[in-house]
Amino acid sequence: MNLLLTVFEIVAPVFLLAGVGFTWVKLGFEYRLQFVTRLAVTLAVPSLIFVALMQTEIPGGELTRFTLAAIAAHAVLGAVFWIFVRIVGLEQRTYLAPLIFGNTGNLGLPLSIFAFGQAGLGFAVIFLAVTALFSFTFGLYLVAGRGSMGKVLKEPIVWATLLGALFLWRGWETPLFLTNTLDLLGQMAVPMMLITLGVAVARLSTGKLGQAIWLSLVKLLVCFALGWALGAILQLEAIAFGVLVLQICTPVAVTSYLLAERFDADADAVAGMVMVSTLLSVAALPLILAIVL
Repeated sequence: MNLLLTVFEIVAPVFLLAGVGFTWVKLGFEYRLQFVTRLAVTLAVPSLIFVALMQTEIPGGELTRFTLAAIAAHAVLGAVFWIFVRIVGLEQRTYLAPLIFGNTGNLGLPLSIFAFGQAGLGFAVIFLAVTALFSFTFGLYLVAGRGSMGKVLKEPIVWATLLGALFLWRGWETPLFLTNTLDLLGQMAVPMMLITLGVAVARLSTGKLGQAIWLSLVKLLVCFALGWALGAILQLEAIAFGVLVLQICTPVAVTSYLLAERFDADADAVAGMVMVSTLLSVAALPLILAIVL
């Protein structure tokens, strides 16, 4: 009973805030998605990441093992789902990226914070940074036929992660006034990302729900098995293990839909996967948390 209450206390704020965004749009209120998203990824999230890494007390060896696990997770998922889409006969440029990349920012970061605290956030931002690196190179190549290392280098999230890692490695700290300022900016990130997730899902529409259901289930099962296996093989400690499994099991990212729409892939099919996998996560992620806590 105590475990169920703990899981509920962790996931309820996450999905309630997403519900606020969903309801806001359904009531017809204005929400400038592009502006809020830019504010989040340019200021709020990088500030959150930098301060979290600078202040984390994760041992260097554990951080290295987790980084290797995050890289291996994306590489193995890419190989497994590449084989899968070829066997099933799905179009690679539409389906492969959504199957590989999860919503490690909007959903993964908040859940990691609520479930595992400051240490969990440190691991979660490493996974997010690896996801961003793969998304803007391999992921973009899958959909558009080209990657963009230049785009990676322009992303504030990537630079915040590199600077945060440098400060962590050297034991440096910013002046208190600057740390407090960045901390305040970072506190915007979680509610902003969750409300935006709800808004984005509310604005999606699709007619391919049947296919999206079984693909979302396959993604979840493969990701859970892989996350558990990598955590065990690399002998990650409890918090790192939990964050790895949680992050790898997050639903399809809304950015997958935006890329599919931009580069003329089957955006309707990807929208279905975003919607179904996000709704599925309402039940799946609390269960995963109950297992790893």
